[in-house]
Amino acid sequence: MVSSLLPRAPYLASSIPKSTASTPLRRPPCMSSTSAVPAAASAAAATGEASQPRKLPVLLFDVMDTVVRDPFYNHIPAFFQMSMKELLESKHPTAWSEFEMGLIDENELAKKFFNDGRSFDLEGLKASMVKAYEYIDGVEDILFHLKQNDYEVHAFTNYPVWWVSAYLDTSVYMYQLVEEKLKLSKYLSWTFCSCTVGKRKPSPDFYLHAVDHLHVDPANCIFIDDRMTNIEAALGVGMVGLHFKNAEMLKKDLCSLGVEFAPVHEGEIQVQ
Repeated sequence: MVSSLLPRAPYLASSIPKSTASTPLRRPPCMSSTSAVPAAASAAAATGEASQPRKLPVLLFDVMDTVVRDPFYNHIPAFFQMSMKELLESKHPTAWSEFEMGLIDENELAKKFFNDGRSFDLEGLKASMVKAYEYIDGVEDILFHLKQNDYEVHAFTNYPVWWVSAYLDTSVYMYQLVEEKLKLSKYLSWTFCSCTVGKRKPSPDFYLHAVDHLHVDPANCIFIDDRMTNIEAALGVGMVGLHFKNAEMLKKDLCSLGVEFAPVHEGEIQVQ
């Protein structure tokens, strides 16, 4: 049985089949494979031209521990020469979340990171994180094929501006980090990042911001994340949710929801 979770929004409840052990979940009837892009449709109506179809569903990917390995649980405690328990007890309870939402800058983060205000090597911490960043096995291949088949793919992530500064060309932060090392923007757009939107998962407002920005029905969005808390929030606004466990299961689940994977033709460059 696929591990996808269909939306629970009241207006969809009557049209969504219940999953059983012998009946895999399928794409909801309202998740069409193409649709007119609203802006394009409006322009076409004004000029009398035919609107361009928009390929659906739109895919929203969490990044840490869904696309990229998260260094927090191993490399960061090791950097501070602490156990995870010691790190969690000594760090400030909200400083990192505030940094992720762009409420404080990295200088303020350095001052607030530990409850006792101790100083630490911020540049060394960033270097340690960069060293640990790598694609989760098999996920880059999935992103490559989604791009080949013309799906809209967006990052939907909680993380600070360190991640996306190069892509957004900001004048304050030019550390680039994940983008500089892994070039995720080859496959997805850094559209929904907590540091630029000012909202974090699992706040429903973050998900509603995404569907409003995309001008798409929530049921035409597939959200992929490794945390069930975030999946539950997506279901609550009417999105389809996929609980990420590994790339093989993700590909099977996407195929079960009707997502097409373009074959790699001779001469195309395979991802490494």
